Amino acid sequence: MALAVLRSGTGPRLVLVHGFTQTARSWAAVQQHFASEYEVIAVDAPGHGGSHHFDADLWTAAHLVVEAGGEATYVGYSMGARIVLHAALAHPESVRRVVLLGATPGLRTEVERAARRTSDEDLARSLERDGLESFLERWLANPLFAHLDVGASNIEDRLRNSVEGLASCLRNTGTGRQEDLWPRLASLRMPALLMAGSLDTKFAAIAGQMAHAIGTNATRVLVAGAGHAAHLERAEEFCAVLEQWLRESDQAPSASPIPKANP
Repeated sequence: MALAVLRSGTGPRLVLVHGFTQTARSWAAVQQHFASEYEVIAVDAPGHGGSHHFDADLWTAAHLVVEAGGEATYVGYSMGARIVLHAALAHPESVRRVVLLGATPGLRTEVERAARRTSDEDLARSLERDGLESFLERWLANPLFAHLDVGASNIEDRLRNSVEGLASCLRNTGTGRQEDLWPRLASLRMPALLMAGSLDTKFAAIAGQMAHAIGTNATRVLVAGAGHAAHLERAEEFCAVLEQWLRESDQAPSASPIPKANP
């Protein structure tokens, strides 16, 4: 059984993986922008949209996304960026370039991870207790989304998700369940773009640290005037940054082939 996808355009392939509580439709502006030059595949991540019935941890989610996308440039946002990072580590033969917006390679200590698992379990229980609409209202009130206006938040699309799918996602793919991948970043050999909104100071700093850890094949770019959800808040600017980087990396010398890795 395959993940649900939205497919458009022809050409080199871009695979887009959304954040928590979103669906593939959240990439509509980005998909429309690139469909004239690329085959764009927007994926419903496990636990979301048409893939709500998939119960997957981050490594399994990464395998499912690569099965859906094949050889491509992979673009992920937030939760989707963490899935794409796992995909790049597990399937470098398929992930030819990697773009991570609002990403983290994980918490560094088990104490931090345990605290985050407790927090995510509390969120899952509140979702199950109060229902989807109430949960989304609280979720989008998070300071992380302070720069995301109501129109760009795509509430109607988020309401297409299920309580069961999102609760499963919190329990299985939250940051508390993620391994510390910082030591493995240097193994990434494909071109990598680390992005964050300029107003998202926490993830802007993480993007810089990740780019340094990956090495010379990594580029860090901040989207001016944007917070965490830069592709929604400043879609035109996000697309311009991504388009320029794709063209520049097309002209750069090809990276050496990398054999398939194991998680």
